[in-house]
Amino acid sequence: MSVLMALRVTLFYLLLSTSAVLWAVPMLLIGLLLPYRLRFRVVMQWWCRLAIWLARVVVGIDYQVSGQENIPAQAGVIVANHQSTWETFFLQLIFEPQTQLIKKSLLYVPFFGWAFALLRPIAIDRSKARNSLQQLNRIGGQRLRQGIWVLVFPEGTRVEPGQPIKFSRGGAALACANNVPLIPIAHNAGVFWPRRGWGKRAGTVQVRIGPPIYPSGSDPRSIVEAHKKAEGWIQQTMLEIHPS
Repeated sequence: MSVLMALRVTLFYLLLSTSAVLWAVPMLLIGLLLPYRLRFRVVMQWWCRLAIWLARVVVGIDYQVSGQENIPAQAGVIVANHQSTWETFFLQLIFEPQTQLIKKSLLYVPFFGWAFALLRPIAIDRSKARNSLQQLNRIGGQRLRQGIWVLVFPEGTRVEPGQPIKFSRGGAALACANNVPLIPIAHNAGVFWPRRGWGKRAGTVQVRIGPPIYPSGSDPRSIVEAHKKAEGWIQQTMLEIHPS
């Protein structure tokens, strides 16, 4: 990474962290007073929009999105590959309102985590896999019935570009249990915002939204079928957008 890019990245993180504190403090005071949909816009979307803007203007990470016409009117389950922090910000701008499956420890991050808790995320302890799946099904089902999108990163952790992906079936099971569409998303954000270290690379993130997958039932066979369709579409699309 060049000296100039190092300075730009340093400025980016300085502005991002400062904005998180300035944004979170008033949100902690007024967030609970807002209805959920407005709370999502004010507490989450506004700051995520700023984060994406800073990434583009300061570091040079732009994006192109295709497939937005595939997003159905009915709230469903979003499954996306996970490479970086960038997509956790960006996907908040596409699906509204939204909650997501996260590590419980994120809620303890000063300011950001405290404000994030206002959005009622599905916070799990990864060391308790069975309980985590039960939480996803129970709380995720409640959110879907309320018309709230549920975002799941089925890899469970960030995976470097070009590495094989292996998805859990939690997202597919949630969609099938609640008879809602499963929306697959593929991107290559990790090429420009790596999972490790603080370095960044200027460029354009490709984000592709796939056709909705409608469950044929809630039985194990239907779950496997929906899961394979989503995982297969993401794998194939990653081969198309990942640079050689």
